[in-house]
Amino acid sequence: MFRLIPVIDLVDGRVVRAVRGERQTYRPIESALVAGSEPVAVARALLARSGSPVLYVADLDAIRHARPQREALAQLLAALPGVTLWLDAGFADPADARARVGQPGGRLRPVYASESLESAAALDEVAGDPAAILSLDCRHARPMDRAGCWQRPSAWPATLIVMTLDRVGAAAGPDLDTFGRLRAVAPDRTWIGAGGLRDSSDLAAAEAAGAAGWLVASALHDGRLG
Repeated sequence: MFRLIPVIDLVDGRVVRAVRGERQTYRPIESALVAGSEPVAVARALLARSGSPVLYVADLDAIRHARPQREALAQLLAALPGVTLWLDAGFADPADARARVGQPGGRLRPVYASESLESAAALDEVAGDPAAILSLDCRHARPMDRAGCWQRPSAWPATLIVMTLDRVGAAAGPDLDTFGRLRAVAPDRTWIGAGGLRDSSDLAAAEAAGAAGWLVASALHDGRLG
């Protein structure tokens, strides 16, 4: 079943609106669903709108400055007992993930972004973790990939995200070309898209392309989906 997976991007303990991956310009979220930018309140509104049991959390302080927002994460886990968090915190490798958030598993699944993963050896470790999610990141059709993740499909874990950063929050439509090209290499995996989803027609196109789900924030906040 295709699923909308809501996203919150965190900066200094607040939810911000992500636009085109230009993180230095992000501002606190203004949403039609909820007042303010407090993470638990925003998360609850997005989960109610989408009906999802999964919340994607991008800790931008951890990604940009190696300062994980542990308090915000703990509050989300405590306040959302039936929800699994997919956490992108700029992990360099599984050891880094354990050092930052403890042993992942259960209601916390680590997202290893190709823009952050530091080596081929780290990718090999990720491939053996059933809880791990690999995000294949690109901007303007160029892979963001220090560890060579895009060229090693044999080392991809069971769940993958195709993250087109320049489509995020841009209302530009999903990047189904990149999604379809990558999915064709390993169709047996679970594939999730990210960026650009605008409305129900985009949703239908993403599902037809073989996506099991799509990460979304702006279209939920603006009332165009959900």
